[in-house]
Amino acid sequence: MKVNVECFPCFLRQTVTALSQFDMDDGVRFAIIGDVLGVLKDVDVEKTPAYATTFIYRTVKNRMGLDPYAALKRQFNEFALKLYPTLKEQIMKSGNPLWSAARLAIAGNIIDFGIYESFDVEKTINRALEDVIAVDDFHYFEDALQGHKEILYLLDNAGEIVFDMLLIELLAGMGKRVTAVVKGSAVINDATMEDAVEVGLQRHCRVIDNGTDAVGTDLEFCSPELIREYERHSLVISKGQGNFETLEGNQKKNLFFLFQAKCDVIASHLNLTKGSMLLKGQ
Repeated sequence: MKVNVECFPCFLRQTVTALSQFDMDDGVRFAIIGDVLGVLKDVDVEKTPAYATTFIYRTVKNRMGLDPYAALKRQFNEFALKLYPTLKEQIMKSGNPLWSAARLAIAGNIIDFGIYESFDVEKTINRALEDVIAVDDFHYFEDALQGHKEILYLLDNAGEIVFDMLLIELLAGMGKRVTAVVKGSAVINDATMEDAVEVGLQRHCRVIDNGTDAVGTDLEFCSPELIREYERHSLVISKGQGNFETLEGNQKKNLFFLFQAKCDVIASHLNLTKGSMLLKGQ
């Protein structure tokens, strides 16, 4: 997908939200917004929204010299870890634990400070487990798992990583060798190696970083190691809207997108309503 005119107000809103994480003089805020406007002036509208967002957040982070979401990421890792025992019990008591774990992974995608300033995680969990989701390729996903021992799992956000850990733990229990991928350095509230260690993900699978701070998984920016892993694995789980934006249309088979359509542009692109949940294979 490409940048839409409607993306531009969102780009600015994300900038303001990031700047609001710190107390600073309005003059500094205006200066950073001016820098971002310079980035927006040169946005390549033939690229994805995630591509543009990468340069916006680099601009903000470089000017501030700090990760604006570091504290919130720790907060939501802790919040999700408190939910973990209850969610794990729900999965194990389910008639189909894989189905429940996949649905909970999708529910966890609500934790996104690039899109939302507030969200109701527990309400989203209930909706994921109780409602029909808009795109449900679960049976295709279940069948694909039967023929694969190795899985590449592209993670999305901090906090959400705990929901992914539940699915990864279940896959490991099924004898799958999972390689989970975090960001190479901070961008928005995306999960990094620090988050993976903080929640204990490395106890359940191999964890690597993708060598970049780019939003989504844009292979143009990723490390050679990540590209080798992506090409080597014949089954990939892609979490989140940014990963969907950057990998949609990739010719790889057995690529499964688990996410929520959290903005009008993505929802319209998919011919769905905003907030729709998807387990979409290609």
